Amino acid sequence: MLNNAKKTSSGIRQFRSGDPMDEKESNKTWECLKNAIHQIHQHNASSLSFEELYRNAYNLVLHKYGELLYNGVQGVVTEHLKDVAQSCVDCPDDRLLEELKRQWDDHKTTMVMIRDILMYMDRNFVSQYKKVPVYEMGLMIFRENVSGHLRVRTRLLTLMLNNIAAERRGEQVDRILLKHTVNMLVELGVQGKSVYRECFEDQFLDHTRKFYQDESVQYISQNACSDYLKKAEMRIKEEKSRVENYLHESTMEKIQELCDEEWVLAHYKTLIHMENSGCSWMFEHDKVQDLERMYRLFSRVPQTLKEVQRVMMECICESGRDILNDPEKVKDPVSFIQAILTLKHKYDQFVKESFKESKDFQLALKQALESFLNKDTRTAQYLSLYVDDMFRKGLKSMSTDSEQDVKLEEVVTVFRFLQDKDVFENFYKQHLARRLLTGRTVSDEAEKNMISKLKSECGHQYTSKLEGMFSDMKLSEDLMKYYKATFQGSAASSQRARAAGSAAGGATSGIELKVSVLTSGFWPGPPGQACELPPEIQDCCNRYETFYLAKHTGRRLTWQPNHGAADIKANMGRSRHELNVSTYQMCILMLFNNHQNLSWQDIVMQTNIPVDELKRHLMSLYVNPKAKILVKLGGSDKDKSKEPQDGDAFQVNSMFECKLFRVKVPLVVQRSGQDGLGAGGKEAGEGPSASAGSDLPASVEEDRKHLVEAVIVRIMKSRKHLEHNQLVMEVTRHLTSRFQPSPTLIKQRIEKLIEREYLERSQQDRRIYNYLA
Repeated sequence: MLNNAKKTSSGIRQFRSGDPMDEKESNKTWECLKNAIHQIHQHNASSLSFEELYRNAYNLVLHKYGELLYNGVQGVVTEHLKDVAQSCVDCPDDRLLEELKRQWDDHKTTMVMIRDILMYMDRNFVSQYKKVPVYEMGLMIFRENVSGHLRVRTRLLTLMLNNIAAERRGEQVDRILLKHTVNMLVELGVQGKSVYRECFEDQFLDHTRKFYQDESVQYISQNACSDYLKKAEMRIKEEKSRVENYLHESTMEKIQELCDEEWVLAHYKTLIHMENSGCSWMFEHDKVQDLERMYRLFSRVPQTLKEVQRVMMECICESGRDILNDPEKVKDPVSFIQAILTLKHKYDQFVKESFKESKDFQLALKQALESFLNKDTRTAQYLSLYVDDMFRKGLKSMSTDSEQDVKLEEVVTVFRFLQDKDVFENFYKQHLARRLLTGRTVSDEAEKNMISKLKSECGHQYTSKLEGMFSDMKLSEDLMKYYKATFQGSAASSQRARAAGSAAGGATSGIELKVSVLTSGFWPGPPGQACELPPEIQDCCNRYETFYLAKHTGRRLTWQPNHGAADIKANMGRSRHELNVSTYQMCILMLFNNHQNLSWQDIVMQTNIPVDELKRHLMSLYVNPKAKILVKLGGSDKDKSKEPQDGDAFQVNSMFECKLFRVKVPLVVQRSGQDGLGAGGKEAGEGPSASAGSDLPASVEEDRKHLVEAVIVRIMKSRKHLEHNQLVMEVTRHLTSRFQPSPTLIKQRIEKLIEREYLERSQQDRRIYNYLA
């Protein structure tokens, strides 16, 4: 430190600022300052007076000798640093970094002292003549003579790179010394020159790139994908730590980008498609953590994630195709839908845990599921059968509403992916109607909750008929209470109809009637053909019809025995049972109260049931060994054809035995070329294993035509004029919530509307349509 005491060093004469200064005097003053700078370089600054040195420098500048002072200081510092450079040149490699640190610290200290002495020159002369300030000038001289010396610069770079290479090999290095060296290079970057970049960073990045190019190629050829990802992640963390500990912060972005290029971008396709360890293998073997690591690494180079998304979609579609082509699952819609839910849950977990709920991966999952689920209409049909099975028995094991809600939400999840939502609606209505009419639903609240969820997805119009069906059942229940209160003691059967009913009873037992009055617009299927009901059942129906029409004038009831069911008490000879049968089967069985044997022709004539339906219901009474109520007398049970033929006769099976008192008689399924029980004894179309084809139902196809036409008219009525492609886009947008209309279908319906004069083509442009009011 400079001494501020008022004393004069030998050889330095005090000069009064008011006296004139000639050249000789200025040279003497400079020699005094020069000697002082030498003393500072020799670490003898304690003997110097800061005040006198400052005053001498002040006087030189004041008397216009600033150039002499500035150039003199520059020369003295340069001479000193040439000696410093030689000491660094002579220093062995293992001590060069330490020597540079010592000399650099010493140089900065001396330059601070010199700057303080020449402070007035910095403020006036330097700023006036645009010179480099004294301290920065000293840094530049050090840069040119010491760090930039050929025999110092090359050795310095080599030592730094060797230390970094050793650290990458796991060896210990002096990070503090490296950090000091880096800071020196950064501080030497004055006057627009980046010493750190030119003398170290560029070569460091080139060296690093070559190192990681070789290492990544070698490592990927010898290791599995997951091991490579761990290695890459470790190397990237190491480089980040290296910059944080002793390199300059400006290197961070560059080194991270370099690592991304060499470890990720250069090999991402090889990694993704690596056999027995790549992306597909990870999906197949549920490697959630490995995929998370891949996502984390690949997110550094976002374009690489596109390939991961593509592979994920391929894996989902391949698994989907396996489900669609699995003969066991195709036979069982419950297993089919459960497999889809399992598949979705699996990839939901990947998207949530591995891909951090990325929007792009969520979209890829959605597109993949939609791709294979909409190959045909099977998924829509099987989903409705899955729901039917769930409401009939699947929810029984669930004690809480929250458990049921989770199950319903799973159904809605699959439903969202369906494009043929109208196909689902078509089958769902049929199954819901059967559940409501037979009373076989587990929970009305769960049914209503399901409809509410569908309503949220597709709107009120989608569920209006379903809600109407529930409304009919509630009104029918209230009506039956009123009817029973009005006609206490009336006999009844139990026949469901469209005003549907079901009947039960023997020749001498009482009859209890339950009627469901159904609005024809809500319930699916065409009206059934009437049949000859037993007289006592017909009387009950007539009494109810009289009651109903008296209460509701202007309405018409049409009985629908094809939807009915009955509980019949039967004396089978060896045992007594209560038989649960369809209304048609009840009509057949009650004939045997008055006849020992009946021929096929007799049954046809006396029941007036449509022949195809009669065959199915009659066969159900003698084909199934577990519910063999009748026996066929016209031939052996081993006959190839089990259908009733002309000449066949039937009688009650007096040998029938069953441990159960209540026996349900299931309906057979008539398959082309053969007859027999369908779905392992389940009622036709009732259970989840009922067959479902992939063709579009005729009723749905017809409904689509009307919907497309209605939307076209609605759009054109609002817009008046519209170009063909715009109209197609608008119609598609309006109908997407129900189904995906094809451009061909839209075009066909446009032509039909033109024929019916709802629309016309513009005379000026045939591609434009006009609405005809």
